[in-house]
Amino acid sequence: MIIGYQGVSGAFSETAVKMLFEGREYEDRGYSDFISLLADTESGAVDYAVIPVENTTTGIIARTYDHLQNYDIHIVGEAVVPIRECLIANPGSKIEDIKEVYSHPEALSQCQELFTRYPNMTPHAHEDTALSVSYIRDTGDPTKAALASELAAETYGMEILLPDVQDNNVNMTRFLCVTARDEKPEDADKVSLRMVTSHTPGSLFNALGIFASFGINVLKLESRPIFGRVFEYCFYLDFAGSLDDPDVREALRRLEYDCTEVNVFGNYKAAMEYM
Repeated sequence: MIIGYQGVSGAFSETAVKMLFEGREYEDRGYSDFISLLADTESGAVDYAVIPVENTTTGIIARTYDHLQNYDIHIVGEAVVPIRECLIANPGSKIEDIKEVYSHPEALSQCQELFTRYPNMTPHAHEDTALSVSYIRDTGDPTKAALASELAAETYGMEILLPDVQDNNVNMTRFLCVTARDEKPEDADKVSLRMVTSHTPGSLFNALGIFASFGINVLKLESRPIFGRVFEYCFYLDFAGSLDDPDVREALRRLEYDCTEVNVFGNYKAAMEYM
C-alpha cells in the first residue's frame, strides 16, 4: 500500500500519515506539489493521499480544498495534528546569532510573535518546513535557522534552539485522507461537500435551512471564489451525519434541487479531537 503526501521526511504531513495508518504496513511517498499528488491518487499510482486543509491559527488552506473538485477522488478519513513549531539550527548555533529563519509561509505566519521577540531574525519563505531544515543543514551556516517539527530536527540531525514557538498553543492542522477507491468507513459520521447557490436573495439562507429542518449539525462553512467567474463564490461545508441516514439523503436531495451545483467530497469518520 502506497501513501502519498506533500513534502519530505520530517514534514507534519508525514506525522498525519503515521496517525492515519498506525499499525498498517505501507510505503510513504513524498511529493513536491499537490497537483502531482492528487493526479497520482486519481490514477491509482498511490492508494491514498494525505493533504492539509485547515489550521486553527491561519484558517482554511484554500489551495488544497480548491483542488478536490478537479479530481475523481473522495475523502475517507481525517486526522488532526498538533503543530509544535520549533526553531531549528545547525549544532553549535546560538540564538543571538540567528539572522535568517526559513520555513513554509504557513508556518511563518503561525509564528509571528517569534519575530517580534527577536527583531534581528528575518523570515524567509521556503517550499516546505522539513525542506527548510535540510536547506540550513546543507549551508552549515550558524546564522540560519528553520521553523519545523521536532521530527524534522531528529531526521536531519539538527539542534532545537527554541521549542513551541507557535503563536497559538492550541495550534492544530486538519488533514484529509483521500483515495480513488470506492470505499466508505462503516463508522462514517461526517460529510464534506461543495455547493454553489443561485446567487439570489436568501439562497444561502435557504440552503442552510435544509440542514436545520432535518436537525443536521453544520460543522463548518467557508466561501471561495469560483475560478473563471467574476466575484462569484462557492461554499465548502462540513456536517455531522452518514450518507446511510435517510434524513441525510433527503437533505442532500433537496439541496441539489435548491443549488446550481452540489459535489459531495466524502463521508468519513471525524477525528475525535474536535467532534
